[in-house]
Amino acid sequence: MRRICGWLFAVAVAGSALNGCKSGDSVKQHNDGSASTPSSPAPSSVPLDPATLGAVSGTIHFAGKAPEKVKIDMSMDPVCSMTGADNFAEQYAVKDGKLGNVYVYIKSGPPAAMLSGGPTPAPVVLDQTGCKYGPHVIAVVRGGAVEFRNSDSTMHNIHTMPTVVGSQPIDISQGPKGTPQVKQFNQPEVMIPVRCNNHPWMNAFINVSATPFFAVTDADGHFTISGLPAGTYTLAAVHEKMGEQTMTLKVEPKGTAKADFSFSAK
Repeated sequence: MRRICGWLFAVAVAGSALNGCKSGDSVKQHNDGSASTPSSPAPSSVPLDPATLGAVSGTIHFAGKAPEKVKIDMSMDPVCSMTGADNFAEQYAVKDGKLGNVYVYIKSGPPAAMLSGGPTPAPVVLDQTGCKYGPHVIAVVRGGAVEFRNSDSTMHNIHTMPTVVGSQPIDISQGPKGTPQVKQFNQPEVMIPVRCNNHPWMNAFINVSATPFFAVTDADGHFTISGLPAGTYTLAAVHEKMGEQTMTLKVEPKGTAKADFSFSAK
């Protein structure tokens, strides 16, 4: 009799476990019937000791003659053509042999850096003014947000085209001087293209970093990444046309490592 009761109890426990593992627990259903897998949680942050933090600083150089700037015809939209200024493509932001609009980020490093966290920063602004996106290249930390604005007196569109699995594209329109829209970015990715469906010449790039350690070079090609725990790192520099370069460097406590890159047009 005891053996029979024990067998019945085992069957009941197994049945409960099976009933508790429903398909809906692993795949969430949206109201529109589509399904998505739950997003993976961000790694737990590791507290940093301010007394040991260093930095990396450098300049992105451009070797050779910079490509000629390409003038953009905006006459298809009367509002855009009345901006009163010439509009040039921004693929190569070269000034005195230095390269702007380069995304620089920590690609790998000690766990103290790769698992570093902190308060969620304010959204990074990407504005549409003069029928151009500005800034041309921006970056946010994973879980951060971008505030899309339209400061023009014409209709614009924001269309992102991510390539990383799990990243959802954005495709929204904004009326003239419309209400800003804030969108969150949760998947690390480099150089996500942003386009305007209404004005095909408009383009920008959004970068999402897995850590809070990143920068975009200024007009003089300079960048600085601060608050790094001591250790050995792989630093990456990415340009929208010339691709990615990496280097290995060591950051000493309270020290600043030097990191210069050089790109050339292919």
